[in-house]
Amino acid sequence: MTQDDQASVEISHETEAQGGSYIAHVSGADAMGRMTYKIKGDQIRVVEHTLVPPQIGGRGVAARLVDAIVADAKEQGFRIDPQCSYVEAAFRKHPEWADIRA
Repeated sequence: MTQDDQASVEISHETEAQGGSYIAHVSGADAMGRMTYKIKGDQIRVVEHTLVPPQIGGRGVAARLVDAIVADAKEQGFRIDPQCSYVEAAFRKHPEWADIRA
């Protein structure tokens, strides 16, 4: 992944009463990546799915989605329950995230 690929991905966050999603917008592409979660209690986000369409694959989009929720967890004080296999794998690769894992 090049620096240009990273710079071309913007992450937005949409919330709903019971959960929300992080959405990856890639410059020049109609397809968007998405990571969805449900809210459990006051301080836990259960990440259910991460989806990156093939048209925007190979650019680190899924990793950027995970980085966004991890940054928010650290800043806002919630913990993450990684039910999605991609997010679970990311937590295994980053033992330093243990304090934000539910």
